[in-house]
Amino acid sequence: MDPMVCSLGRQGEALLINTRSMAVEHIALPRDAEILVIDSGVPHAHARGEYRVRRAECEQAARQLGVRALRDVRSKDDPRLAALPESERLRARHVIGENGRVLAAVEALRMGDSAALGALLNASHVSLRDDFEVSCAELDCLVALAQSQDATLGARMTGGGFGGSIVVLVALGGSDAVARSVCDGYLQHHGRQGRWFSIAARI
Repeated sequence: MDPMVCSLGRQGEALLINTRSMAVEHIALPRDAEILVIDSGVPHAHARGEYRVRRAECEQAARQLGVRALRDVRSKDDPRLAALPESERLRARHVIGENGRVLAAVEALRMGDSAALGALLNASHVSLRDDFEVSCAELDCLVALAQSQDATLGARMTGGGFGGSIVVLVALGGSDAVARSVCDGYLQHHGRQGRWFSIAARI
């Protein structure tokens, strides 16, 4: 996805990618918010193979559910999920729920509803942490610190997990103050110096 975003992305817009049809859609980002990225300083640990395990669990869940991919399961409350082994059930629940959150986020963007978008980011982090299990203590700390700020609308880890960064949706004009407060708290809790950058969603 990263190369597609780099080649097709537009300033001030989100990019919705359908990875089955490869169709793309540009959607305006909200005018009343900024996007803040904070780097935990924890290197990704994908080399240990955990992300490959997650993918294999998702593929196995899809086979057991009799679908081509988990995107073809319409509800995270599908009763067939209950019969899956725990790890596969949790991974499937995350993917199905996250697909729904993506579509809900698109609708929130179209409506200019930054509060709804922020709530979806918060819910996404909970699912990534608890169901997909790709977060880590440092990312959870950064997200919690970000969510405690008055100007924060929502926050979640981003990327493949096991380290890396978080993304925060912040009320317009608030990102620098949020970043400083979060990074100060992060330094106290984990002894690491977070790095950040922010962009106005609409320039």
